[in-house]
Amino acid sequence: MDTRRLVAKLWNYCDVLRDDGVSTIDYVEQLTYLLFLKMAHERANRRLNPDTALAGVAARWQALLDLEGPKLESAYRETLEQLGKQPGTLGVIFRKAQNRIQDPAKLKRLIVDLIGKENWSSQGSDVKGDAYEELLAKGAEDVKTGAGQYFTPRALISAMVDCLQPGPDDTIADPACGTGGFLLAAHEYIVDRYGSSLTPEQRDRLALGGISGTELVDGTARLAAMNMIVHGIGKPNGPSLIDVRDALAEPPARHPSVVLANPPFGKKSSITVIGEDGRADREAISYTRNDFWTTTTNKQLNFVQHIASMLAIPGRAGVVVPDNVLFEGGAGETVRRRLLKQFDVHTLLRLPTGIFYAGGVKANVLFFDKKEARPGEAWTETLWVYDFRVGQHFTLKQNPLRRDHLDDFVKCYRPGEPHKHRVETERFRPFAYEELIARDKVNLDISWLKDPSLEDADSLLPPEVIAQEIVEDLEAALSEFAAIAEALQQAKARSADA
Repeated sequence: MDTRRLVAKLWNYCDVLRDDGVSTIDYVEQLTYLLFLKMAHERANRRLNPDTALAGVAARWQALLDLEGPKLESAYRETLEQLGKQPGTLGVIFRKAQNRIQDPAKLKRLIVDLIGKENWSSQGSDVKGDAYEELLAKGAEDVKTGAGQYFTPRALISAMVDCLQPGPDDTIADPACGTGGFLLAAHEYIVDRYGSSLTPEQRDRLALGGISGTELVDGTARLAAMNMIVHGIGKPNGPSLIDVRDALAEPPARHPSVVLANPPFGKKSSITVIGEDGRADREAISYTRNDFWTTTTNKQLNFVQHIASMLAIPGRAGVVVPDNVLFEGGAGETVRRRLLKQFDVHTLLRLPTGIFYAGGVKANVLFFDKKEARPGEAWTETLWVYDFRVGQHFTLKQNPLRRDHLDDFVKCYRPGEPHKHRVETERFRPFAYEELIARDKVNLDISWLKDPSLEDADSLLPPEVIAQEIVEDLEAALSEFAAIAEALQQAKARSADA
C-alpha cells in the first residue's frame, strides 16, 4: 500500500510537468536529484547516529526549502552543478545534471509537497526501493525517449537470477547495467535466501563492492546509482558501485564469479575492437582487445566476448542476446565455436516477442560457465534449448510477462543440480556438442515446435496482436538489412583503400 501510494503521489505530478515539456525520463531524473538531497538531509539530522559526512549536502536541501522564485531556481542549478563535481556516488548521480523544471513555482511544489512531506529514511528499503523501481518502469514506457532500451523485464531478471543462484561469497557484475535491475535482483535473492546467516563481513562486502555495474550513458548510470542507494546498497558519500564508461573499451580489471547482463540492442558498436586476428575497421577511435577472439562492430558479439573474458574461474553467466548472435556468420561463427569449445554453454532460453520496450526484438538468454582449461576437449557437452517463443504471445500492456510464466523453464533448468538430472520435455530439448558443431555456421538458432495458430483457425490471435507482431518482424528485418548495407559499404571502402 505504501509503495502504491508513493508512486501515485509522485507520478501524478508528471502529468502537470509534461505540459511544460518535461519528458517522463526527465521527471524521473529530477526526482532522483531531489530524493537524494532529501534523504541526505534526513540522515544528517536524525537524532541517533547522524551522518555528519552528508552535512554539506543536507544544507543544500534546507536552502531549497527556504528559497522561492528565481533564487530557488538559481540555487537548485548551482547545487546540481557543484555536486556533479564530487567524486564517488555523489558525482555519478549528479554528473551533467540539469534543471528541467523551468517554472520555479512547480519546482517549489515538487520540493515541499511531494518530496519534503515524506520521511524517506523511515521507509523500509523495500518500500522506497520498490517505489523507485516502479517509477523507472513507468519511465521506460515513454517510447519517445527510448528509455525502455535500458530496462529489462523484471520477471525475466528474476528467473535468470533464480537459475544462477548467486550466493554471499560471489562477486556479481553487469557490464551493461542500465538502471541496475540485475544487480538489485541478485542482492535481493541473497538477502532473502541467506538472511540471518550472513556474517557482518558478507553483508559489508555485498553492500560495498561485491555487487557492481558499468553503464555508458550518464543519465542511465545516475538512475542505477540511485536505485542501488534506495535499496540500501552502497553509501551516498562513498565510492560509486556504478562505473560510468564504455565497458568494451579495455580488458576487464575485475573478474566476478557471476555476470548477469542484457547488453544494448543494435548492430553498430560505439568503438572498433581489434581482436587477436589483428583486423580493424576504418574508424577514428579504436581499442585493442587481445583478449577477444575476433574483430567485429557487432555490439552483442563484443559483449559476449567481453563477458567471457571477465568471468572468474569458476564463473557463471546469464546473458540476453538477440537472434543474430545465434546465427550470424563470420565473426558470429567464430565466437560461437570458441564459446562452445572453451566454456560450458549449457542452456539457451528462446524468448517470446512483446516483452521488451525496444521494438522488433527477438532475443534469447544464453547461460554458460567458465572452468579450468581442458586442453584438447570441448567444455560444452550438451546444450539444452528451452523454446518459450513458439505459441507464446505477450504485450507490454494487455498481457505482460509475469514471473510465473517462466516457472516451467526454471523447473526444467533445475538450479543447483547437475545438468545430467535434466529431463526432456516438449519445450526443452538437449543437443550434443558434436551436433552443434556440425550445423551450418554453428547455427544455434534452433527450433522444433510448430505454432498452433498456423494449424488451427480457432487459435488465431486477435488482429491487433498479429499487426503488432508484423511490425516487430519488419523492424527486425530492417535492422538486419541496415547492418548488411553498412557491412557492404565498409567492405567497398576497404577495397578502395587497398
